[in-house]
Amino acid sequence: MEQRISIERMEETVNIFGSFDENIRLLESEFHVSVVNRDGELRITGEPEDTMMTAKAISALLTLSSKGENINEQHVRYVIGLCRSGQEDRISELTQDVICITSKGRPVKPKTIGQKQYVDSIEKNTVTIGVGPAGTGKTYLAVAAAVAAFRDKQVNRIILTRPAVEAGERLGFLPGDLQSKVDPYLRPLYDALFDMLGAETYQKYVERGNIEVAPLAYMRGRTLDDSFIILDEAQNTSREQMKMFLTRMGFGSKVVITGDVTQIDLPGDKPSGLKEAVRVLKNVEGIGLCMLTDQDVVRHVMVQRIIKAYADFEAAKKNKK
Repeated sequence: MEQRISIERMEETVNIFGSFDENIRLLESEFHVSVVNRDGELRITGEPEDTMMTAKAISALLTLSSKGENINEQHVRYVIGLCRSGQEDRISELTQDVICITSKGRPVKPKTIGQKQYVDSIEKNTVTIGVGPAGTGKTYLAVAAAVAAFRDKQVNRIILTRPAVEAGERLGFLPGDLQSKVDPYLRPLYDALFDMLGAETYQKYVERGNIEVAPLAYMRGRTLDDSFIILDEAQNTSREQMKMFLTRMGFGSKVVITGDVTQIDLPGDKPSGLKEAVRVLKNVEGIGLCMLTDQDVVRHVMVQRIIKAYADFEAAKKNKK
């Protein structure tokens, strides 16, 4: 069977095909079809179902291209996943929403539908809980939203915090004073802030007290008004820590809690504050709950495969019990 898609502009063809036709090669190998460009139209040949799927994928990629996206392997793989789950129509939800511009002038925007819902929830709700595996952009997008709110003068301060729980290492063995000991734990938060603001601007705001990056223990006994507060790695909070953190919020503040319930570094007998918070707060007004999946991973395709392999392994282990 053959399907034809006409493309009006040459630039769109170039964008869809990718450098050395890598995007089209990926579609061909995934759907077992052949795609050629003849006289301003793409001709897809293969089994009826495969050609239909490919046509849907190409139409979705054309939608992204028309919104100014530079199509790469990540886009193609994401669109293939959407087509296989019958959600290709949702690609139009990924509008040109730029959350913020980095210090190097690069726009930060959601790359998947899950990320878009997460960003929308942060905008709409006072508290957003974002749960999902590594590489889904939970922390990065939250920091981008915080910087945007700060630049827009919606908040006076950005406060980033995470519990200082070791992932197999011991805090006491690290050299230096308390600040140098906790710095490695807060590194991912620093990295995201440096990216958005640049090191100099970041330093200036820290000195003025507009930005604070601190371990969760430092939050006790404080009330945080007019602040954008991000609790990262929340799966490593205890119940008491989570409750303490949630009750720090003052007037004019926004809170984002991020975590990955598959990477809990707490001792085996200690329940995760994040898991409990998800159950307790799911129907509370003003609190948004976003569950990101391996479909929302925007790192290397191998990260997606590794997450899926671990999830399958855990599921098989539970079924055996």
